[in-house]
Amino acid sequence: MNGRADEGTQAIPQNDIVSPAEVYPGESQDELGRSLKARHVSMIAIGGIIGAGLFVGSSTSIAAAGPAVILSYALAGAIVLVIMRMLSEMAVAIPGIQSFPEFARMGLGHWAGFLSSWLYWYFWVVVVAIEAIAGAVIIAGWIALPVWLIGIVLMAVLTAVNLMSTRSYGEFEFWFSSIKVAGIIVFILVTGAYALGLGAPDGPTFGNLTAHGGFAPAGGMQVLAATTSVIFALVGAEIATIAAAESAEPTRTVARMTSTVALRILVFYILSVFLIVSVVPWDSVVPGQSPFTAALAAIGIPGAALIMNVIVLVAVLSCLNSGLYVTSRVLFTLAARGDAPQALVRVNARKVPARAILIASLFSYAALAASVLSPEVVFSFLVNASGALMLIVYLMIALSHMRLRRTFERECPQQLTIRTWFFPWLSGASVLAICVILGAMALNPGSAAEFWSSVAITAFFAVLFLVLRRAKAAPLDPLAHIDTTIQEPAE
Repeated sequence: MNGRADEGTQAIPQNDIVSPAEVYPGESQDELGRSLKARHVSMIAIGGIIGAGLFVGSSTSIAAAGPAVILSYALAGAIVLVIMRMLSEMAVAIPGIQSFPEFARMGLGHWAGFLSSWLYWYFWVVVVAIEAIAGAVIIAGWIALPVWLIGIVLMAVLTAVNLMSTRSYGEFEFWFSSIKVAGIIVFILVTGAYALGLGAPDGPTFGNLTAHGGFAPAGGMQVLAATTSVIFALVGAEIATIAAAESAEPTRTVARMTSTVALRILVFYILSVFLIVSVVPWDSVVPGQSPFTAALAAIGIPGAALIMNVIVLVAVLSCLNSGLYVTSRVLFTLAARGDAPQALVRVNARKVPARAILIASLFSYAALAASVLSPEVVFSFLVNASGALMLIVYLMIALSHMRLRRTFERECPQQLTIRTWFFPWLSGASVLAICVILGAMALNPGSAAEFWSSVAITAFFAVLFLVLRRAKAAPLDPLAHIDTTIQEPAE
C-alpha cells in the first residue's frame, strides 16, 4: 500500500483507525488456506451456538429464574445478535482480517487488539480443557477408564484432526453440527406436539408456565441475574467470522451468515427452553442435569437419558474441535502482529498453522492436568478467570465498531454494505447492557469470584502488553490509507 489514495480508495484520517496493512505488515508466504466452503462456515456458526451450555447448563438458569428464563435468553440472544451484526459490518467493510479481535486493534489501538486477542485465546484454551473433561465423564460411564486418560485421548484425536487440514476441521464440524441440529429439531417437534396436548394425558401443558409460583417466581431481578450465565451459553457464533477468512469468498460468506443468526437463537435456544418449561414444572429441573432429558422422560420417550448423553457428547466434541481451531488461529494472528513468538506464524504444506495448534493444545493439556492435580485451587481459578472474559472482549468489539462506523460514514460510506441496525442507539444499548451484566456479576455473591478473577487475568495481559511494547519500543503508526474498494451489495 502506497502513500497516496489509489483509484477507488478513500483517505482515512491517520489517527482514526489502524489499517489492515499495519495489522498484517509485509508480504508473507505463511498464509492460511481457503479450503472451507460456505456450508462449513454456516454449520460452524451453528455449532458455536449449540453446545453443552444449552443441553446441560440451561438447567441452572431454569432453576434460578423459573419460566421467566425465556426472557433471559431473549435478552442475551439480542446482545449476541447485535455483536454478530457489528462483526459482520466490519468484516465486510474491511476485508482481509483473519481474527475478529483485530477489529478492536483497528478501532481502539494496538493495546485493544493485543488484549482482546489474548483474552479470547485464554478463554478458549480453558474451554477446551473443560469440554475434554465433560466428554470424558460421559464416556467413562460407558467404559472403565480414568476420566483424565479419556480426556487426553479426546484432545489428541481432535488435535490430529485440526493438524490434518482446515478442510478436515470443517468437515468434522459440519457433521457434528448437523447431528446437533437434527437432535434439536426432533426435540422441538416431539416436545412441541406434547405441549399442544398430543399424547399428554391432561391436554396442553402450557399451564406449567404459571402454575408453580407464577411466570417469574424469583422476581424480575433474577431474570437479569440469570442473563449473566445465559449469555455464556450463547458464546461461539463469532468463530464463524474467523472461519470465513479461510473460505473462498470470505466477505460474501460473512454477509450471508448474519442473516440467519437471529433465527438460530430464536429456534435453538428460546423455543427449546420455552418448550422445556412448558412440558415439565420448572421447579423439578435439577441444576447440573439435562432439562432436555427431563422433558423427554416426562413425555415417556424410552432411552431418553442415553439419547441426550450421545447428543451432549457430540456437542462437547464439537466445542472441543472448534476450541482447538480458534485458539490456533488467534495465536497465528498474534504472531503475525509480533505479539506472540514469530515461529507461530509458520504454516505447513497444507496451509495449517501446525505450531500454533500444538501450542494451544499444550496449554489445554496443562489446564487438564490442573483439573487432576489441583482441582479446587489452580483449575478452579482458571475456570473462574474465564467467566467474564467474553463480555470484556465483546465490550471492546462494540466500542471499536462505534468508532469505525463513524469513520466510514464520514470518509467512505460505500463500504457499509452491511449496517448494524438503528446505529448508534442499538450499539450504545448493547454497550450499556454488557456493562450492566458485568456490574451484576461483580455485585452478585454467586458470580463475584468469576468477575474479579477475570479482572485479574485482564490486568495480567494489560501489564504484559506494556512490558512487551516498551521492550520492543514499537510505535503505533496507523497508515494514512486503507483498502476501501467498493464492495458489491451484500446478499
